[in-house]
Amino acid sequence: MCGVMGPAHWIFVGCSFAAAGLLVPVRGHAESEPSIVTTNSVTTTAAMAKKTSEEVPSLVDVHAAFLRELDGLKVSSFKQKTAVVENLAKHDAKLAEPVLSALLEGHLFVHKVNKKVVKGTPNNDAYRLVEPVGGMDLGVGEKHELKKIIINNKMRTALRKELARLRLRSGSTKQRQAAVVALYSSLTPDTVVLLRSSLETEKSPTVRKAVMNALALVDLESAEPRTQLAAIKRLSGQMHSEVHNRLSRLISDESGAVDKDVRRAGQAAIASIDATRKIYQWIETIFFGLSLGFVLVLAAIGLAITFGVMGVINMAHGELMMLGAYATWLVQQAMPRNPELSLIVAIPVAFLVSALVGVVIERGVVRFLYGRPLETLLATFGISLILQQSVRTIFSPLNRAVATPQWMSGQLIVNEALSFTYNRLYIILFSILVFASIVATLQFTTLGLQIRAVAQNRNMARAMGVRGGWIDAMTFALGAGVAGLAGVALSQLTNVGPNLGQSHIVDSFMVVVFGGVGNLWGTLVAGVSLGVANKLLEPFAGAVLAKVAVLVFIILFIQKRPRGLFPQRGRSAEA
Repeated sequence: MCGVMGPAHWIFVGCSFAAAGLLVPVRGHAESEPSIVTTNSVTTTAAMAKKTSEEVPSLVDVHAAFLRELDGLKVSSFKQKTAVVENLAKHDAKLAEPVLSALLEGHLFVHKVNKKVVKGTPNNDAYRLVEPVGGMDLGVGEKHELKKIIINNKMRTALRKELARLRLRSGSTKQRQAAVVALYSSLTPDTVVLLRSSLETEKSPTVRKAVMNALALVDLESAEPRTQLAAIKRLSGQMHSEVHNRLSRLISDESGAVDKDVRRAGQAAIASIDATRKIYQWIETIFFGLSLGFVLVLAAIGLAITFGVMGVINMAHGELMMLGAYATWLVQQAMPRNPELSLIVAIPVAFLVSALVGVVIERGVVRFLYGRPLETLLATFGISLILQQSVRTIFSPLNRAVATPQWMSGQLIVNEALSFTYNRLYIILFSILVFASIVATLQFTTLGLQIRAVAQNRNMARAMGVRGGWIDAMTFALGAGVAGLAGVALSQLTNVGPNLGQSHIVDSFMVVVFGGVGNLWGTLVAGVSLGVANKLLEPFAGAVLAKVAVLVFIILFIQKRPRGLFPQRGRSAEA
């Protein structure tokens, strides 16, 4: 009977051993136990998954619940809006923080057509609209289509408190530190409690330092001199403006409530902060001088090439820079959906536009006037006036603004007293790159070899088979193209207008003469030196007198060294 219980061989053998009195585990039965356990495990896992899906809402459900609560801001009652803000702040920081920030900044609206809450950023006379959750672009909305969600001072206080709480529990150390620093000027009893509680759980040293500085600002208001002295010791050397303001307020109190030791310690702390700030101000001044200097270098490189190789004083050089700036503006107008990419595209476009105009000027006018510098100067001056009037006719005399891409906006913040603007940093890097490219072209290419040969001895170069006319045209085109690149850089620092080139042509000539005619390294040293000197003199003499002082210096310097810092060498220089 055992034998017919199953066809499996091992079951039959098991039954036989059982009949013999030797009871052993039957393999078929032994395998059935894991199958039962597996079934139970699957059942348990399925039950847990069901329970988890019931307890943990999906991302879609979370977003939907958030949007439903967000609709509560449509009411007119500030009390109800404050309650809505508190409920919104209970959601995840990544979800709630952008919306609450937009509400505090006045960028949250109710669309009058579809009655939805939207975020909007100013875009000329309209607003660029996005969804509060997800950030999907909703296009442009006119002002009359939107109703701004109004908040009062009590709501602003609640928003700042909730935003501080959200940012303090953010996953980014940098964001948490920025959140604490933002509270320096708005420390309330609620935020102090929040900061003290965060200090117990915060592990980042930088964030803890910022929290302790904020609490030290609170301790400055204490009635205990010992507490105030400890706070002053803590804040000594901190560069934040709020620290300086609080310390100044403390030592300027004439009511007699401030202890003498506290006042003396506060004065010493302010003196230390002021001394450090002066050092940082000098560093910032030198940075602005370097940025100005590299702009001058970029503007003067093309002039140095044409002046040094061809002996042509091109008074239309500033207008070639203007054309490069207008080319940048036109490219941006042609790419309204890609403002981040338009500036990159504008670089080769500006170079080609200015280079082509340079070839036309050289082939049409300048080549007939070689050897007559005064006539060349007058002719190119006339061309500059023609280009200016042409631009006024085509684009109108109004200035045009070239938008700065997002990746060039903002500042590189070293500390609270020292920061560098990204647009000037990029212009410095761009100028260095252009300078290196020109040097490499002149040193390591056939065109560069022929340009140098013509510059050193034109007749000998022609005797060796170099086409002087073609080299002159290419040299003028290269110098004009670099002027166009200077226009791209200038479009990020100032408005684009018909007079853009006129304000830089004199400075360009000064750089070329001071550095040495035709010497690129002299142009680099001269441009950077004049830019830094100009900015260092401005705090003492003002912008106009600083330029006058630099001009007088160059005149006196040329009297001693007529060929500049790095004079040309060779037969042409000796002649």
